[in-house]
Amino acid sequence: MAGITDSVEAPEPRGEGAEGGRRGRRAKRGPLGRLALFYRQVVAELRKVVWPTRHQLTTYTVAVIVFVLVMIGILTVLDWGFGRVIEYVFG
Repeated sequence: MAGITDSVEAPEPRGEGAEGGRRGRRAKRGPLGRLALFYRQVVAELRKVVWPTRHQLTTYTVAVIVFVLVMIGILTVLDWGFGRVIEYVFG
């Protein structure tokens, strides 16, 4: 195994490139500068979001409500059934 790790060389450290300089400037910002940067990044990411139309939102909402009601019904029947079984067994 030692021969395998000996043949792999570590990458050369980069000079002051695009990333190196950016990290330096980012580190020098104060708390308000970092907060403003965070806010700008959040707004930029939210602009990339594909928001659902009103029709899609209504469809998704109805689907979730129907699913929840079906699950409530299933769990209610199971709870009632297990309650009857326990009552029969332990009397």
